Amino acid sequence: MFGAIYTGLSGLSAYSEGLQTISNNVSNLNTSGFKATTVSFTDQFNNYNNGISLVHKGSANGNGVSINDLLVDFQQGDLRQTGNGLDLSLEGAGFLVLLDGDRTVYKRTGSFKVDDDGFIVLEGTDYKLGVLDGSNKAVELNIDASRTSAPVATSVIKFADNLSSTATEQTLSDLRVFDNNGEEHVWQIEFVKDIAATGNEWAITVTNAEGRQVGSTRLVFAGGEVDASTTTLNITDPDNSGLSVDLDFSENVSSFSSGQVSTLRAASIDGNGVGTITNITVNEEGLLELTYSNEEKNELGAVAIADFRDPQSLEQLGGGIYVFNGNSEKRLLSSEDPEAGKVVAGRLEASNVDLSDQFGELILIQRGFQASSQIISVSNDMIQQLFGIRGQG
Repeated sequence: MFGAIYTGLSGLSAYSEGLQTISNNVSNLNTSGFKATTVSFTDQFNNYNNGISLVHKGSANGNGVSINDLLVDFQQGDLRQTGNGLDLSLEGAGFLVLLDGDRTVYKRTGSFKVDDDGFIVLEGTDYKLGVLDGSNKAVELNIDASRTSAPVATSVIKFADNLSSTATEQTLSDLRVFDNNGEEHVWQIEFVKDIAATGNEWAITVTNAEGRQVGSTRLVFAGGEVDASTTTLNITDPDNSGLSVDLDFSENVSSFSSGQVSTLRAASIDGNGVGTITNITVNEEGLLELTYSNEEKNELGAVAIADFRDPQSLEQLGGGIYVFNGNSEKRLLSSEDPEAGKVVAGRLEASNVDLSDQFGELILIQRGFQASSQIISVSNDMIQQLFGIRGQG
């Protein structure tokens, strides 16, 4: 009977620990990246095959219940949109790699920012986001050297569509070009048909925003197509030696009759001014990408993704952070690797706690605890009855 009390006590102990685990799961229902812990129980037996016992040799005596080793459920939670380009999560398997000196930890999702030293760190910590270097190792990334986008002088304006052979003029305005220093110049290009010419020829005049003539040249058509000798025409600004631009008519430019309406346009203009960072995020390829005010972009490296053969070997440190102390295989992959999860920017992973499942487990644990307490109560009543036998018979 005393053994029954201890058996009941094992149930109280196991179910109390199970209740604590379920309580932790439920309380973290809204914790970003939280992974629920699975609760299960196992029976305990004493086997007397090799010892002396009051029971029949070879039998096994039930010795109660204990809670199994707790297993973390790494099933992915919902990815909730935040709009912040440095809110990162993983769609699929894997963990983000965080570095702090010689220490490496792992996390499924998190909000990051650029610290005062130019490193991308997990908010509220000193953990730096790891990216893959040329030798496929996770390293810290500093963006200080990439805070500005260098200017690129305009070298080509490419034209497209039709310059009507029956029209007399066409003007393209507000064409923005850049010199070597990144200074912006606004050009206007006027096309005037040479009526005195025997063929289809046009005088081109380029002026700036102040009305000063930058340069002039001639465009010739033959049979509606640009004459080979004028497919590329150069305009060099005499007041800005760093501004020499080719007018490119080599593709998709024609001159056919279409009344007084021309559709000729500047299809593209290269070059840009100086740019400052306007956004930092991770693009579709899993690369850390900087966007600048001049609309240029700069890719700095692939975000490192750690893949573990046995995720249960990870130890939880709190805050959704894990440390790897096991001997199982670990690989560092990029988002483009088909065996890795995909880094998603602007989203945080929600908790994967299933509330209905947890409440069901809670009821079962409560019933188990209640039944175990009844065992102790009944055993105690029987012992009291035994103590009440005094010389009867």
